[in-house]
Amino acid sequence: MAALNIRVDEKLKKALSARAKGQHRKPSEQARRYIEIAMIAEENPDLPFGFIQGILEAKAEKEAGLVEELDWSVE
Repeated sequence: MAALNIRVDEKLKKALSARAKGQHRKPSEQARRYIEIAMIAEENPDLPFGFIQGILEAKAEKEAGLVEELDWSVE
């Protein structure tokens, strides 16, 4: 993974650190998450933030093996 240094003002840094703490993440991990969501949102401007966040959580659950397939057959 490559490093990227960015400068943010102190107020934004404090807000990011608070959100990171609330999500049990490091500030750098929280910033990465926001960047990922922002890039998806930029490509899909009609999707709300919460919807994108839900998709990413569902993807992580699937990758962790927590998803069961539904049987859509009608008997």
